Amino acid sequence: MPPRSAEISRKTKETEISVSVHVDGTGKSDISTGVGFFDHMLDQLSRHSLIDMTIKAKGDLHIDDHHTVEDTGIAIGQALGKALGERRGIMRYASIDLAMDETLTRAAIDVSGRPFLVWNVAFSSPKIGTFDTELVREFFQALAQNAGITLHVTNHYGANNHHIAETCFKAVARALRAALEPDPRQPDAVPSTKGSLKG
Repeated sequence: MPPRSAEISRKTKETEISVSVHVDGTGKSDISTGVGFFDHMLDQLSRHSLIDMTIKAKGDLHIDDHHTVEDTGIAIGQALGKALGERRGIMRYASIDLAMDETLTRAAIDVSGRPFLVWNVAFSSPKIGTFDTELVREFFQALAQNAGITLHVTNHYGANNHHIAETCFKAVARALRAALEPDPRQPDAVPSTKGSLKG
């Protein structure tokens, strides 16, 4: 399997973002978006997927965090899609139930080339500190759409909103790690009867 790495730069009137990913990494990250809680979540995404990530974002935070979070999801998704290429030799599917204290969240992934998000997560507060909880969904919507993955996230239960958000990022990370692992039984095959995972 060739090296699975990519870089993306994205600049609009609202944000300026650069992302590099190395899928077969060790979970090293260098992340700065100007949104502290979001940086913490992205660090979890990198650490538990073992995808090395460098993410630098500047956005219109004087308005709110929305554009920065969404556009970072777009850029990470584009970088992952580019790094995966034909998606040859991957396991493709994975799911995990991930526990954190009182919280349990499931993530299921199909690295299908067909973007879709099913989101069954509810927060009891509109904020975690200064971070809008609705932006967790916005991030994963942007990630799934631009990486070309089908992603289902379900929070089974939980009381602490920080834990609910964190289990979403960790569960997606672990599912990504499993789905992107090389398949030793078909290392050169595209895992689809269509012969393509381009959508």
